[in-house]
Amino acid sequence: MSKSSAKALAKMPSQAAPDINIGISKKDRAAIAQGLSCLLADTYTLYLTTHNFHWNVTGPMFNTLHLMFMTQYTELWTAVDPVAERIRALGHPAPGSYAQFSQLASVPDVPATPPKALEMVRILVQGHEAVARTARELFPVDDKARDEPTADLLTQRMTVHEQTAWMLRSLLEV
Repeated sequence: MSKSSAKALAKMPSQAAPDINIGISKKDRAAIAQGLSCLLADTYTLYLTTHNFHWNVTGPMFNTLHLMFMTQYTELWTAVDPVAERIRALGHPAPGSYAQFSQLASVPDVPATPPKALEMVRILVQGHEAVARTARELFPVDDKARDEPTADLLTQRMTVHEQTAWMLRSLLEV
């Protein structure tokens, strides 16, 4: 940068970013961001569990489950970004550390020793149902604030998690 450009820039009045004015109160934005942070933590934890199971599945259903888990962890990986970006759009930082996720998530961490294939499926059913519950629990706050973009995101996530839980549960029927 030239000296004249630097001087001109220094003379410009500093302009802070304007306050967020999207029709949702600061209090409601904070509550929604907190709920979305829990959803993000649950989604990321379930992603890690699913990816772990993809790597470690064994047995006669190996190929079927290995491919199914890859499809599922890819979908989960794709899902975390819109959740985090919605938190940012509401004016809050998105959590992004393992420490934060472990405090916020309702989905338990993956077992240290990989379970057998059908136990992996059971764990994933429970994980998808937990994420669906986390999304559903945010609806009353979101509805009160009339936050349609978040409602749309929550509806999409619940649809995916409920459908995935159903498909996984179907593998457990005898």
